[in-house]
Parts: sequence; structure tokens; C-alpha cells
Amino acid sequence: MTFPTQPEELTSSWLSTTLNGTVSDFEVEFFGEGAGIIGMVTRLHLKGENVPDTIIAKFPSPSPENRAVAATYDMYGREHNFYQGIAASVDIRVPACYHTQFAPEPQDFVILMEDMVGWRIGDQVQGCSSADAACVIEGVAGLHASSWDTNANLVSHNNPAQAGGMSAGFGVGWPVVSQQFADLIPAAARNVGDQVPGKVQWLLDQITQPPVSIAHADVRLDNVFFKEGEIALVDWQSVCTSAPEQDVAYFVTQSLSQEVRQSADWVALYHQALLDRGVTNYSLEQCRERYRLCAAYLLCYATIIAGTLDLANERGLLLGRTLFGNAMASLEELDAFSLFA
Repeated sequence: MTFPTQPEELTSSWLSTTLNGTVSDFEVEFFGEGAGIIGMVTRLHLKGENVPDTIIAKFPSPSPENRAVAATYDMYGREHNFYQGIAASVDIRVPACYHTQFAPEPQDFVILMEDMVGWRIGDQVQGCSSADAACVIEGVAGLHASSWDTNANLVSHNNPAQAGGMSAGFGVGWPVVSQQFADLIPAAARNVGDQVPGKVQWLLDQITQPPVSIAHADVRLDNVFFKEGEIALVDWQSVCTSAPEQDVAYFVTQSLSQEVRQSADWVALYHQALLDRGVTNYSLEQCRERYRLCAAYLLCYATIIAGTLDLANERGLLLGRTLFGNAMASLEELDAFSLFA
């Protein structure tokens, strides 16, 4: 069955059918730079009956290079499968999905979802307060506890494409960050450029030992909406199974400023939230060790993102400096660089 794969292909008739209402007219609003890198994200303003005033419509990226990345990691298929069969089973707020279709060949998809009107989106450059951070920790604990020791039909984060991509990507990104952000690299990290690629598979083996949960795998402030002490997570293109601490480590070590990061024992708070939700036979010591391993592995994320962003763009430069600097400081605090020795 054919379906629109770009905003220009949308019609009032198709929208009426998929939304079970009547769309008499609509306008497409395109978001600014930085919104939707792997996928194209738009807002639709609808006129008609029995349909929302606005919805979010997500399509494949128009960039062949970005679509190739999406195909390598099955990112469009992952998000489609999450909204189609998994979203309702996990204890975390996600946008309501009105319609989703996916064609593996040639990697086409469309998702129509709730526009999070009245919610406040986070900003990884600006950071967040300790209160907001606590909301995120509670939110991801709900996701993980509700999928604890999961057997969901999801790819493991430990897969050949992931391992190869992280090793190769780190090798490309490290020379860039070493030059651009040399002042952020502590003495303990000076040799990691040579050490990290050979440790990626070992780290993946460690963090995907049971128990695993459903992991969002991209919990950063740009993907978090806040409202009245609750969060909602968007962008499920990287959803997988992994150590639950992966989401916590990514958020704490790369989205939180040093002041907020050091304002609470986030791992202990997260562990207690798991226990409060019924997780048993899981010690705080095990949680801390897996968190440290995840934080070390996620240095690849910081290096690849900061090393491949458009650093001539003001926000790109600020984002790269922020997340890479946060990661460097966090790993030094955790003595995690010693894991690469």
C-alpha cells in the first residue's frame, strides 16, 4: 500500500481516512534547523471536523546520507514498531500515535502523532534544573521497571552495526574534538583516542548482560517534554534492549551541568525508583557499576556527535561543547577513563 513519504504528498483525503475524521484543508509548518536530522519533522495545522487542530507528521529525511544512516540502524522501522506494538505496554508518557506506516524497501515511513501542546521541551544547551532532572529520572525508571528483564521483540543494543558504527565513528570524531575542544579534555583522557575503539565491543558485552530493559537510547533534553512534574519522551528511533542504566547515564553525564549533576546522587535515586516500582534482587552496587560502564561507552556518542556537528553553526558549536564537556567532566568524576586502560 502506498502512503505519503514527504509533506508534499499529503492530501486532505488521506489525512481524513487515517485520522477517522474530515480534513477540509491543512497547512504544513516546517521546523527550524536542528529539528529532525534522521527524520523530517513537521507540524500540520488542520481544518475540519473530529480532528485535532494540530498534529506532528514525521517522514524520512530528504538527505540520502541521513537515510543511509537510518537504514543501517533500522531507525525508521524501530520507531514504527515501537508505536505500533510496544508504546502501550510501557509506563512512560509518549505522544499518542494516530497512524504509522513503514516500508522496509526503500526505507519509507510516515508517523502522525500528538502535538505536545502545553508541554515544555528541554534544551540540551541550556540544561535543566535539579527538579526537572528528578522528573526525568523518575520517568525513565517507569519505562525500565515496566519492561524489566524484557523479552520484547527489539534489537539488542549489542549488535554488529552498533559496535562497528561506534568504533568507526569515534575514530572519525576524536581528532575533531581533540582540536576543537582540547581545553575540555582532562589529563586522564589524553590516551583514550587510541584505546576506545578496541574497547567498544567489550563494553557492549558488559552492558547488555541480563537483566535488560527497553531502553529509549537517546534520552537527552532535546527529546524530553515537561509538564506538571511529568515527562514525555519523543524520538524512539533508537529504541532497543540494553542495560537500563544506559538511559540514565546518557542523560546525567551529557545533559546535566556540573552543578545539577552534583546536586544529588542520581544513581541512588534512580535505583530507589526501580525498587519502588517492584524491581527486586538488584543491588545499588550493581546499578552503580553498570552506570559507570554505560557512561564510559557513551563517550562514543559524545565524540561522534560533537565531532560531526556543523560547528560553524552557533547552536551546533554550543551543543558540541556542552555535551562533550559534560561527558569529559562526568567520566573524570567516575574514574571511568581507567576502564580504557
